[in-house]
Amino acid sequence: MKKLYRHIVKSFLGMFVFTFLIVLFIFLMQWIWLYVDELVGKGLGLGVLAELLFYMSITFIPMALPLALLLASLMCFGNLGEHYELVAMKASGISMWRVMRPLVVFSVLLSGMAFFISNNLIPVATLKGQTLLFDVRKQKLAFNIKEGIFYRDIEDYVIYVDKKGDDGSSIYGVKIYDHTDRMGNTKIISADSGMMTLSPNQRNIIFTLYDGYNYTDITNVDNFKATRPFERMSFKKEQVRFSLKDFDMTRSSEEMYKSYQAMMNIGQLSRSLDSLERRFKQKQEAFSNGFAQRWSNYQARRSAAGADTLAALPDSIAPLQWPLLAQLDDHRRGAVVSQAIALANNAKENATFNKIDLKSQNENMRKHKKEWHKRFTLSISCIIFFFIGAPLGSIIRKGGLGLPVVISVLFFVVYYIISTIGERMAVFGDLNMFVGVWISSIVLLPIGLFLTFKATTDAAMFDGDSWKRFFQRLIKHKVPEPVEGPKPIEQTPS
Repeated sequence: MKKLYRHIVKSFLGMFVFTFLIVLFIFLMQWIWLYVDELVGKGLGLGVLAELLFYMSITFIPMALPLALLLASLMCFGNLGEHYELVAMKASGISMWRVMRPLVVFSVLLSGMAFFISNNLIPVATLKGQTLLFDVRKQKLAFNIKEGIFYRDIEDYVIYVDKKGDDGSSIYGVKIYDHTDRMGNTKIISADSGMMTLSPNQRNIIFTLYDGYNYTDITNVDNFKATRPFERMSFKKEQVRFSLKDFDMTRSSEEMYKSYQAMMNIGQLSRSLDSLERRFKQKQEAFSNGFAQRWSNYQARRSAAGADTLAALPDSIAPLQWPLLAQLDDHRRGAVVSQAIALANNAKENATFNKIDLKSQNENMRKHKKEWHKRFTLSISCIIFFFIGAPLGSIIRKGGLGLPVVISVLFFVVYYIISTIGERMAVFGDLNMFVGVWISSIVLLPIGLFLTFKATTDAAMFDGDSWKRFFQRLIKHKVPEPVEGPKPIEQTPS
């Protein structure tokens, strides 16, 4: 049995590592394709790109790990069935459960490791990856002046180059607009040609200009906008230095993102959720007590005004019909009515604001609960996908990357769609949180148990002859036999 288990585990591990890397690579390439415009042309070093891709690859483990486990188990048992190794094992008295035993142990250990990854590695990788991605997205494009286009990425300057030389450094027809005075195009440098070079420390770019003019509008005289006085100075050679500090990527602090739910582990989520629930209850009590206090004050003022005056007034009577208002002059009556309307509007706005605030806090709590449950879903999904892939591979008896890939992708798409819909409905409050997060596992678990039962009982689910015989028996059972009519009576001649 040890040699048999060693053979099964060796066959499975090779396929699992291969499929996991392939699936992770596909998800990573999909992400790069989505953010390619944010990464290209910004002069990012290989270290920054490697760090970003490393963090993003860790965040894709919850999707890559179950799919890789499903595909590897399906391919492994499909190959064993295709080469009649499963038949030989069963003929030797080894049941399907004993064949699956070493991989069941491996799947349980893998689910424990998946829980550790989901609770400890993924929140940290998400925090660092999203922070770095934010810094990369706000990073300006690398210094690259194009012909015939105004370049505006250097603060307070606009640069125009009519033509660039083949060497990439020579420039012709140069115009530099200096906006450091915040007064528009009052300083302009124009040159016939020039050279672009980097300073030795690569912190500045130096324009060496030839045969040009400096134009400066004179703005310190009266009526300069009408007369437009200016100075013009010619030069044979002039150097202009621009700082490249705006193109340096600055790292943001990770503290500003630590409050997001996806970047917390179970302990942090529990503490944060406890604080949110306590704050939510305090907000509800304060809102309710505020209305109760205003109603008590109204009742006290009404009692102090005298029962004889207000006893006959129903609460729903129009304000202008109150005898107390009728005793006031028009000016004071209008002021009282305006004040009452203002108080009513304030109460309405207060109620609307508190409703929106309470709804937002409630949704935030549901997001925390969703992330808390998701720390466990990866572990359970690994076990479920193994109990789908292993028996299904032994039933279909097809290895390779053909049919197993199609079936694995089909199951994973169903799992992902159900999970996404359930989580969104749970966050919006349309579904119970436990049901919304675990609905995909609830749906696929019976399928895995059914396939495991069929595999252990040697059911030929995908055998064409068995299905043909089944439908033949079904049709034969349903089609009634023809009923013979009464036979004609033979008449003898008289």
